Amino acid sequence: MAGLRLHVPTGEVSLAANTAKTVLTLTAPANHRVLIRGIEVFFKGTSPTDTPVKIEISRITTDGGTASTPTVAKNDENAGESPLSTLKSAYSAEPSTYGNNLKTWEIQPQTGLINWFPPGEEIVVKGGNEIGIRMTAGQAETVSCNLYYEE
Repeated sequence: MAGLRLHVPTGEVSLAANTAKTVLTLTAPANHRVLIRGIEVFFKGTSPTDTPVKIEISRITTDGGTASTPTVAKNDENAGESPLSTLKSAYSAEPSTYGNNLKTWEIQPQTGLINWFPPGEEIVVKGGNEIGIRMTAGQAETVSCNLYYEE
């Protein structure tokens, strides 16, 4: 691990009612692990009676989905290394198979989530493996997500 710290914003993603949607995935480069250091999720909900949105970070065993490629940014723009991980966002066709669920939150959609993993407790993505951030809302919602990671 080179210590290259990066972040990726998804921009706004629409969630349909009662339908799981993959908002972002990260695939670590072959033979190179990645640390997930933190996540931020913000909703645009306006009703205090809306059902909380389930947010899951899970391993993906098969990604047959269709998505766009978000722009990755270096936390230190002077870092010379190039990002190696592959990221996808706003899936229009879901990944084929989700594996182990690593984290789950239920968040009221008038608010958001800011979660930094303590040193030594980061989510480790083994080289060549993939994780996904998937959300399920009880009603239509709009969400934006920022993922912070280290290669």
